[in-house]
Amino acid sequence: MSGDLDDADAGADGPRGAANMPRHTRRLSDKILIAFHHACDQGDFEVADELLRVLEMMLTRRPISPDANRRKNIESLVAAHERLWLLRHPEANER
Repeated sequence: MSGDLDDADAGADGPRGAANMPRHTRRLSDKILIAFHHACDQGDFEVADELLRVLEMMLTRRPISPDANRRKNIESLVAAHERLWLLRHPEANER
């Protein structure tokens, strides 16, 4: 092994020498949206659909604190639903 570690291999303390770096750089909802797009790119629409369900649950439940990005998050969710629908209905793109 070369000694290079990524976050998944680093363990609880993170990579060596990264004690002052934030452990998580993206919100969980962002990571789920990225995974959704990855599933769409791979043509795995069943997984994409499940990821959208989880994302929708996260974004529509009662927020613990006010979220200034709520509108942007909901718009991203709507766009993701639209992408999945268009991928499942390619004939709609031909019109």
